Amino acid sequence: MSAARRQLGIAQLSLLQSSPPELVSLAAAAGFDFIGARVRPVTTAEQPFNVQPGSSMLAETLARMADTGVRVHDIEFLLLDGSDQRAAWLAMMEAGQALGAASLTVAASDPDLSRLADTLAQMTADGRAYGIMPTLEPISYQAVNSIPAAVELARHAGCRIVVDALHVRRFGGTPEQISQNADLVPLLQLCDGPVQRPADRPGLVTESRSERGVPGSGGFRLAELVASLPAGVPVSVETPSDSTVARIGELAWAKQLRAAAVDVLEEAAALPAAPEL
Repeated sequence: MSAARRQLGIAQLSLLQSSPPELVSLAAAAGFDFIGARVRPVTTAEQPFNVQPGSSMLAETLARMADTGVRVHDIEFLLLDGSDQRAAWLAMMEAGQALGAASLTVAASDPDLSRLADTLAQMTADGRAYGIMPTLEPISYQAVNSIPAAVELARHAGCRIVVDALHVRRFGGTPEQISQNADLVPLLQLCDGPVQRPADRPGLVTESRSERGVPGSGGFRLAELVASLPAGVPVSVETPSDSTVARIGELAWAKQLRAAAVDVLEEAAALPAAPEL
């Protein structure tokens, strides 16, 4: 597989109002290989999507996957806050297994890193029964907000990490940190934005959840991030823009994101390639 033909997907956050079966159809129409499915809402403002085993939405999602060839790579999203959330992640893993997903993305607001490490270890142990690997995403405005911190926790717990271009740039991560820990990274998420970060936490949250830039349109030097990982690592476009979707519609947005991401992958293919693991 060439670096330019990495598997390319679209994350639920890029089209947050689209249900998983709708996202499968949109991804297929735009030319993506896979989706990331949000099986648990992050905020109370989000519409929940019931894809638990036995649900009609799961059946519809699976039918559209079979018709289109689009698969579900990852599920999300759980913020580990230090409380007992085992029931929540077990339900997510049940949904993920039914969808054929490989990983469950989590982030951490829990400031007690020892407790957090134990939580991740329990999640990892639980995930083996479902074929689901927890993946910790370092986020610029949460308790785990650097590649080194996420790596240390992941190696202790036996889980992996997700690399999101936005947060890497906002917390000052480097391609070298990523390439040195490429064995832990099963997915890279792409978006773009200005070099200057928002001035405060509310600004970071708003940017992250609702207004990111099209890959290649900003100052994130995405090709370097892509080239820091082996060609077998898939890329998912996680680029929400509520204003643009309202203006041009879901399918046009999906097509624009895919075309932009392909350009980034082509640029990355011209750079020195990271060795396969």
